Amino acid sequence: MELDDLKQTWKQSEVKNLNTDIMKLIQHKSYGPIAALKREFRKQIIVMMILPVMLILTNADDISRVLTSVMFWSYVAFCLGIIVFAWYNYRIVKKMEVMDGMVKSNIEQQVNILETRLKWKVIALRIVLLYFILLTEIVPYFQHYRMLDKWHSLSPVIRFGSYAALLLLQYFLSAKVIRRKFGTHLNYLKDLMREMQVE
Repeated sequence: MELDDLKQTWKQSEVKNLNTDIMKLIQHKSYGPIAALKREFRKQIIVMMILPVMLILTNADDISRVLTSVMFWSYVAFCLGIIVFAWYNYRIVKKMEVMDGMVKSNIEQQVNILETRLKWKVIALRIVLLYFILLTEIVPYFQHYRMLDKWHSLSPVIRFGSYAALLLLQYFLSAKVIRRKFGTHLNYLKDLMREMQVE
């Protein structure tokens, strides 16, 4: 009987050590999958904060026109949406990093939430691109911009062919980029979760 108890205790401590090692790997501050996800979400937030400012600076000579532009404010709203989205995802990843007692099911749940949100992001980016294409076609009728006027002087076949090519490129590229930036880390997390054993 004592031998069976000893074997059971040894097995439990072995599982506990393996799970502890996996959690350390997951939560490593500089190279773990959680650290990589945090870096990517942080980069998104920073880039989306800088882009509208750069747009204003490049048009500093005619700032009033920029600030009354529907395209500019739509772009600002798009950037703010990406910032909010990335910030919420960053918070989820940060929780995964600091919770020492987090069990396998909780981490799996957080990973599933992130995967679902990234699928939403791909769909949202397609909708936003359609919105900007629509704006590009409609804005010249009530606001005049030299570049849009030049664009509208082109044949509709060229314009709509370009839109179709852009939509096609975005369809394949956005999913691929998101998978490379975030999907690989989420898949790695899922693999590590599969290695974890129930104590």
